[in-house]
Amino acid sequence: MLPSYIPNPTAALLGGGTPIDLGRTYPDGKRILGDGKTYRGFVLGVCTGVAVGLLQMYLAARFSWEMLPSHTITSVCVLATGALLGDMCKSYVKRRLGKKRGERWLIADQYDLVAGAFLLMLIFDPGWLFSNITLPVFLIILIITPVLHRVVNIIGYYIGVKDVPW
Repeated sequence: MLPSYIPNPTAALLGGGTPIDLGRTYPDGKRILGDGKTYRGFVLGVCTGVAVGLLQMYLAARFSWEMLPSHTITSVCVLATGALLGDMCKSYVKRRLGKKRGERWLIADQYDLVAGAFLLMLIFDPGWLFSNITLPVFLIILIITPVLHRVVNIIGYYIGVKDVPW
């Protein structure tokens, strides 16, 4: 899951610049996505997720580390992209519900990246998804994701990348 866990904090750390929604609003005056979703953050987040996945592929091949998943170029690209698309979809829904940027939304805030990554993988490489994400692996992902999310957000808050520690 590293290719999908890495993009979001990287996007927050290295993002900024032009928002993906270009500052546009719906007729109700609410932003489409908000200032937190930028082109630079998206591109650098995806690139970092892909780079981590490629590193995993190299390490698995070089050292015969069977504990690493059998990633492919497709799997690392789809996991990284899907994670950020899942986050953007969640932001879109948050704006429609009137929630502000950074406002806590339990469950959705923790699992948006997993849902996006798995949904995109289901579309582009379902064989990889079902051969690597077994029930025990899925349960581990469900347990570890909110813990990692909280830890990374606390770190982001203390280094000044996030306004709130959640």
